[in-house]
Amino acid sequence: MRFFTQRRHFRDLSEKEVLALAISSEEDDARIYRSYAERLRSDFPDTAAVFDGMATEEDEHRRRLIALFESRFGGTITLIRREHVAGYYARRPVWLVENLGIERIRAEAEAMEHDAEHFYHIAAQRSSDPATRALLGDLAAAEAGHQRHANALAEAHLDDDARAAENRSAHRQFVLTWVQPGLAGLMDGSVSTLAPIFATAFATQDTWTTFLVGLAASVGAGISMGFTEAASDDGELSGRGSPVKRGLASGVMTTVGGLGHALPYLIPDFWTATITAFIVVFLELWAIAWIQNRYMETPFFRAAFQVVLGGALVFAAGVLIGSG
Repeated sequence: MRFFTQRRHFRDLSEKEVLALAISSEEDDARIYRSYAERLRSDFPDTAAVFDGMATEEDEHRRRLIALFESRFGGTITLIRREHVAGYYARRPVWLVENLGIERIRAEAEAMEHDAEHFYHIAAQRSSDPATRALLGDLAAAEAGHQRHANALAEAHLDDDARAAENRSAHRQFVLTWVQPGLAGLMDGSVSTLAPIFATAFATQDTWTTFLVGLAASVGAGISMGFTEAASDDGELSGRGSPVKRGLASGVMTTVGGLGHALPYLIPDFWTATITAFIVVFLELWAIAWIQNRYMETPFFRAAFQVVLGGALVFAAGVLIGSG
């Protein structure tokens, strides 16, 4: 297999290279933890303090490793990083993880420490050289100790009240960034497309034409809602989060809301398609009421009354216009 990759295999590394690899890995992990801390500091200061402490621990590990390297091999540290070694545990890019929410970041940090500990344990077991085995065992113990220290830091900085407050803040951010724009899009797509779709259906009684009108109305409304949401607020002052995320949520859910009762018109029989579309509309409106109740804390029956009444009026307008 070594002919098919330019990366070194771990079994081919010398003790000097293994130690240099550990140094670069500790440096990378410290940077990742500091990036997480900076990302979370404004909204989740207690969790940011945990990551600051973990970065400091990584710095201490790196300092001890450098001292050991210099005592054994001199002051010039070999340039070798985890991406140079085949099979070495990888780290996900910070920008891929930091936008997934606080619990995802916490889980990623825990996985980072677990992966490092597991890798060094396996490497130590496979090593035939006593000195190398001892070195890898020490690194595994350091990672395990870091994981325990991370738990201690979390207990020190994240009591129940602090964690509850941060979880409430994370939930609020999720609602502002994803739920509100998505709900607005779903309502617009489900309700505003009722009139043109059912007007076309009853005017032509042609299922394919009705589907094309519904498809055009849904996609057009989705594009319009997505751009409108993204352009209306950059999220800096309102705290509603990324305009790209909000625009995506609004645009996709608008399209989904309209397509829900347009897709039944792929059925060739007009009345079968129309009855199916009626059922889909009913389910859409109740889904909107449930989301309002679940995430917006709107009393369910009040939400249902508002949504069903509005949808019924638009639906009736479409049927009357199409039948006329």
